[in-house]
Amino acid sequence: MNIIIITGASSGLGEEFARQLDRLFTHMDEIWLIARRKERMEEISRGLTMRCRPIGLDLTDPGDMERLHGMLKEKAPVIRMLINCAGFGLMGPVSDIPLQEQKEMIRLNCVALTEMTHMCLPYMRRNSRIIQMASSAAFLPQENFAVYAATKAYVLSFSQALNQELKKQGIRVTSVCPGPVDTAFFTIAEKYGKTLAVKKLTIVPPDRVVRKALRDCRAGIPLSVCSFPIQAFHVLCKLLPHELIFCMMRLLQAKKDR
Repeated sequence: MNIIIITGASSGLGEEFARQLDRLFTHMDEIWLIARRKERMEEISRGLTMRCRPIGLDLTDPGDMERLHGMLKEKAPVIRMLINCAGFGLMGPVSDIPLQEQKEMIRLNCVALTEMTHMCLPYMRRNSRIIQMASSAAFLPQENFAVYAATKAYVLSFSQALNQELKKQGIRVTSVCPGPVDTAFFTIAEKYGKTLAVKKLTIVPPDRVVRKALRDCRAGIPLSVCSFPIQAFHVLCKLLPHELIFCMMRLLQAKKDR
């Protein structure tokens, strides 16, 4: 049985990946949709032509992860594509965000992604693909977005190293690093702070991010960065001292606060 696994599949980029893959990979036997909201995934699956298996679980719950591990051992599928979209961010000073919520961010964005990847690797074969949802926040540390940016830097570093490790097996890993995407992300992220208005000027629709990610994934490209402003930001983060970029961001913030 050939399958695709998508985490964070109940909304946003995870949902968009499911919809686009449903049109592109008609030869797959199943898409496994994984998120906490099973009812929402059942609703999404009714709009897809491919057979779906909505799996309601919490990726940070050890019991739920053990249940998923048991399903994989029982079904013994060939995982042709793993897409790790589950994650969230919180803006604001570290001192203002409850520690428990910051730890939850680390558990989901880093620990769960790593565990999910490790769990699926034994079921992947030559030409299988892994897409890891990172962020342009991974390109440099970010004031008032410190923990989220750090988790995404981990995802980017982990994924790039893993891509090198798996080359001999014919498995490729693509890190997706978009800027702001038009999803419900900001509804949660702005709970304790606000993003710079200039960042929202670079916002792109989720279908554009996913379309480029799938194209880069098929080509075996290890880093997928959507839109010219974010591509330019990536280059600047490589060329300029980070302290200079921090000063520029503070100036923009000061103008916003006037």
